Amino acid sequence: MKQTLLLSFLLLFVLSGCGQAASTPENIHSSTDNSKQYSITDFTGQKITFNTVPEHVVALSNGEMDIIYALGGKLVGRPTTSGKPIIAEAEAVEQIGTTHELDLEKITSVRPDVVLGNAQMNAKDVQTIQELGAQMVLTEAQAVDDIKSQITLFGEMLQKQEKAKELITQMEDKLQTLKTEDTKRVLLVYGAPGTYMAALPNSLSGNILEIAGGENIASDFPSLETYPQYAQLNVERIIEANPEYILLMSHGNPEEVKEGFMKEMEQNAAWNNLDAVKAGNVDILPADLFGTNPGTRVVDAVEYLVKILDSPNEAS
Repeated sequence: MKQTLLLSFLLLFVLSGCGQAASTPENIHSSTDNSKQYSITDFTGQKITFNTVPEHVVALSNGEMDIIYALGGKLVGRPTTSGKPIIAEAEAVEQIGTTHELDLEKITSVRPDVVLGNAQMNAKDVQTIQELGAQMVLTEAQAVDDIKSQITLFGEMLQKQEKAKELITQMEDKLQTLKTEDTKRVLLVYGAPGTYMAALPNSLSGNILEIAGGENIASDFPSLETYPQYAQLNVERIIEANPEYILLMSHGNPEEVKEGFMKEMEQNAAWNNLDAVKAGNVDILPADLFGTNPGTRVVDAVEYLVKILDSPNEAS
């Protein structure tokens, strides 16, 4: 009887050992299998490879944050703002600085897999982010088509390609319905107290104006060398073009920007004869939609402009 029990025990042990041996190659294969690896190429041509879908994502600007959440993703780090974020769901997410000034201590604390930055401003930060053990994906948006490309790229990164296609289709369908009834002459100004620049057609806001059906009076202004999407304001040329609308974009105190701009322009007596000034069509545009990348909400920006341009103009 004892021999029978002993033989049964040995047999069970051998079978158990065989089972473990049979499963070992499979486990080793799954830990070293690269078949799930995939790569994306960002706007700078940088190829980035992922072994798994990144779960800890940091965004340095609002547009990228909007797109990630629109795709069904989440952030562990969001851009620093003075008020509530544009995405209510992200309110409790750690603020980690902006494209202009990264807070490396905060970024390190959230242990990101990926940091989303700006192609022009954050190329210098790629090595630093990599040293933290994260990848840095660089994009930019100077046109609505760039935002579509961002959606496609982030969709690939999060392996949500179908959702990305759906978002782009929704945007395109909506944009086709948005167009001002009559073309209006518009001056778009990006401003901070003491500094004012005219937005050109190759800027995101200039492209939004074009899609909305407005005429950019600064389209032939010479671009600035450091900021080729903008031009220096030329009061004489503005007066000659006689805009029907003057629209200001700002990240600072909007009323302070508007007051400073009007004081500077009024130094030329002919300024008050502009159609825009006579009709009171000098306004501040919402900071979350203009002057920065609004992400998928760029459709809202176009719609906002269309409503402005279709409003009654007392000077016309």
